[in-house]
Amino acid sequence: MPRAGLSTEAVVDAAIGIVDAHGPGALTLAAVAKAAGVAAPSLYKHVRNLAELRDLVTRRVMEELTERLQRAAMGRSGDDAVRAVMQAYRSYVTDHPSRYAAMSQQPLTDPRMALAGERLLEVVLAVLRGYDLDGPDLVHAARCLRSAVHGFAVLEAAGAFGLPEDTENSYELLVRMVVGGLRAAPPPEPNEPPIG
Repeated sequence: MPRAGLSTEAVVDAAIGIVDAHGPGALTLAAVAKAAGVAAPSLYKHVRNLAELRDLVTRRVMEELTERLQRAAMGRSGDDAVRAVMQAYRSYVTDHPSRYAAMSQQPLTDPRMALAGERLLEVVLAVLRGYDLDGPDLVHAARCLRSAVHGFAVLEAAGAFGLPEDTENSYELLVRMVVGGLRAAPPPEPNEPPIG
């Protein structure tokens, strides 16, 4: 029997549930219809196709991650803010590895994802502005921070750290390395003569 009151949000909820339980590759319209208790054609009232559903899942994940980072950064600045954001980002990935894997890693290049991607990026940029960074230096710092956290968290979530040393200690070292790098003067731009 079809479930009354199906909405786009409920369809995305069902899709997220499938991704969490079985990974991004298991996301199909048939699986979502089954999880939602409706016939597959009923989904077309809420999503055009699987590509749109994947976009909606990506947007939801980016919104969740943005909210987590905003909460972590609230009331903090400088090293404390970077540390909190790095911890929050890592915990989101390790709490929801399949959900995170379903998220587009290039949202700013896709007009359908750009707004959600810009909101996520703005949280990181706001934290990094506490180091008096702007322009290209701000972008480079954001890329480095994202690469460090993303790489560590994805590897950790995949169980790729097989040596017995504590991953908490490894992550603390990574945070200290990032913070130390942010405190250092930014490198000169190409074609700019070095200082001194």
